[in-house]
Amino acid sequence: MKKKKTLRKNYEFKNVLTKGKMYAGEQILIYISPNKLNENFIGIAISSKLCNAVKRNTIKRKIKENYKFFENKIKKGNNIVFLWNKRINVSKLDFYTIKKDMENIFDRAGLL
Repeated sequence: MKKKKTLRKNYEFKNVLTKGKMYAGEQILIYISPNKLNENFIGIAISSKLCNAVKRNTIKRKIKENYKFFENKIKKGNNIVFLWNKRINVSKLDFYTIKKDMENIFDRAGLL
C-alpha cells in the first residue's frame, strides 16, 4: 500500500467517522465515506488501551495485507477507516478470519 493512499491527518479521520457509514464485522469496524477522487484512501486506528504497541502493529499489518487482496476488487472513490473491535481477544488473531470479515463487510457495503 502506497503512503499516498493513506489517511494521515486527524481531520481526515474525523471527517470519515462523522460523515461515513459504519459497517461492523466480528473483528473490525469499517467506516466508508465517498470522496471526489478516483482512488481509495484508507486509515487504520487501534486504541492504545486495547494492547501494547507490538500487538497493535501486528493487527495493522494484517489489516493492510488483507486490504491488498481486495484493493483491485472494490469500487474506487472512497475513504475507508478500519477500527479494531474491542470485543475480540488480540491473541486469537487470524489472517483468514479477518479476510472473511472484510469480504462480508465490503459485500454488505456494495463495494465488491
